Amino acid sequence: MGHRPTADSSVPPAAPCDLVTVPARQGLEAVDILRRAPAAPGVGPVLHDGACDTLGFLVPPGTADGWDVPGSACTRTSGRGLRLPGVPAEPPVSGSGWLLPPGVDPAAAPVTDPAVLREALGEAARLIEAADSCR
Repeated sequence: MGHRPTADSSVPPAAPCDLVTVPARQGLEAVDILRRAPAAPGVGPVLHDGACDTLGFLVPPGTADGWDVPGSACTRTSGRGLRLPGVPAEPPVSGSGWLLPPGVDPAAAPVTDPAVLREALGEAARLIEAADSCR
């Protein structure tokens, strides 16, 4: 898989972030894909909602401006509200928890690169569709 990171995939601690939300099943597949890809910059912090229906990937600010992945949403924060916290960190969104908290793994990306995430979500959707068609 040829992941190519975008130039803005690093965000310092306490920096504003946008949030890409996806259904939990697709998000979990994408996390696995991102963690296994040797050439990818990795996956940054990931939130889950209280009911574990959705996952939220922290991405660089401005990602929402061009986000167009079907079945997902990207919330623009413009520096308001959602900020990548330091460690230890409470989740920045009320009613959520960390699937992958920031700063636990020093090799992890500070945020998830949106181009790499887009590719992983597409692959995850194809895997889920294939699995569902085999039932």
